[in-house]
Amino acid sequence: MNVKKFTLPNGLEIWVGMDDRSNDRLSLKEAHPNDFWFHVNGFPGSHVLLRCGEAEIEPDKESIRQTAALAAYFSKMRNAGMVSVHYCRAKDVHKPRGAKPGTVTIKNAHKIKVKPQLLESQA
Repeated sequence: MNVKKFTLPNGLEIWVGMDDRSNDRLSLKEAHPNDFWFHVNGFPGSHVLLRCGEAEIEPDKESIRQTAALAAYFSKMRNAGMVSVHYCRAKDVHKPRGAKPGTVTIKNAHKIKVKPQLLESQA
């Protein structure tokens, strides 16, 4: 699986899928139901997981912002100013029957606007 991993200052991990197959595996197989899932709104990009479900941690606003900034960075909107990123619990991410790799549907999504940004600490 082609995934980049980052660690936030509070110890939470972020996993970034680097291709369609890795996005599928990350979103549908590796994710804990209560992890948070991120993707830039309306453009191609990586599926990104904020790994907090197994530890039953509720992430703070800064963790959500940093993860969304990574999702924006690993998308076609990398060079944009502010980017809209959708996020939801991993349990709300589903693959439509017959959909091509990397294609999912989401429900119960929230939206955050962030500047695309790469984190300093890569695990």
